Amino acid sequence: MIPASVKIYLASKSPRRKKLLEQINLHPEILHCHFDEEYQANQKPSIIAKKLALQKLDEAKKLNKKGILITADTIVVINGKILGKPASIHQAVFMLKSLSKKKHFVYTGFCVFNSLNGKMINDYEKTEVTFRKLKENEIKEYVAGGSPMDKAGAYGIQDDYGAIFIEKINGCYYNVVGLPLTKVYQAILKVL
Repeated sequence: MIPASVKIYLASKSPRRKKLLEQINLHPEILHCHFDEEYQANQKPSIIAKKLALQKLDEAKKLNKKGILITADTIVVINGKILGKPASIHQAVFMLKSLSKKKHFVYTGFCVFNSLNGKMINDYEKTEVTFRKLKENEIKEYVAGGSPMDKAGAYGIQDDYGAIFIEKINGCYYNVVGLPLTKVYQAILKVL
């Protein structure tokens, strides 16, 4: 177990990531870091996810916190195309239609950095997700509720309708939520 005395910082706006860490009895302080996500679309998704997490870590380090810094970035990939967070309702509808009755992959890159000893782990997790056939009215109702607007691929596996859009997953469920808990937990232990 991770000692309660270890200070944990999460550089993420995602309430889901904070909740996942709390689920394993870690109570992170949230760090607000702003950066422009930049990547080359021709790179492997695993490399992109890891680089985005590293970019966030670079920003988080500027806050000079003493303890364990955690950053993460999740991307959804279908047919080699990356789906980020939708910029509009129209884009959210388009994304969900493109995922309907298809298989896609969720990648979460993460960094775990101990600012006290300089140890760092940058890794990723990949999960295969298959959507069932979505009806037009289901997509519209889900988007109208606002839930997809802050999520890569415009859905949340832990959400109301988002949960029932999924036919099956192969891999880590928590990765699809936004943080591969087992890998992150093991990484924290390694950097202590």
